[in-house]
Amino acid sequence: MADTQAVDDPKQAAKDERRAARLAREIGAFAKRHGGAGGQLAYMGERGIRIALVGEDGEWGNLVAPSDTVARKAVEKAGITMHEDFDGEFAAKVKTGRYEWTRMAGIQVGGPGNK
Repeated sequence: MADTQAVDDPKQAAKDERRAARLAREIGAFAKRHGGAGGQLAYMGERGIRIALVGEDGEWGNLVAPSDTVARKAVEKAGITMHEDFDGEFAAKVKTGRYEWTRMAGIQVGGPGNK
């Protein structure tokens, strides 16, 4: 997944532009549903770049872009506030519920096991 491929291949550049536009629409729709949104990018290896989104109401979600270039174009087009790290005030906005506690932390805090 070399980001330089788009520079060398006009077809790939056009494909990346369409992907960024689609992701930007999804990000914009999320932000509209949740009173605005902030985001943070995280490298996921060969899978791509995770775009973590947190709405002003505390709801959250993730999207995956195939490359850093596509992810950055998408968030720029969407016009959301980006954060370098997923910590501090940004992380404190996230609302968690029963699902998160039982599935993601349940094993460590005595919740049901993952079977």
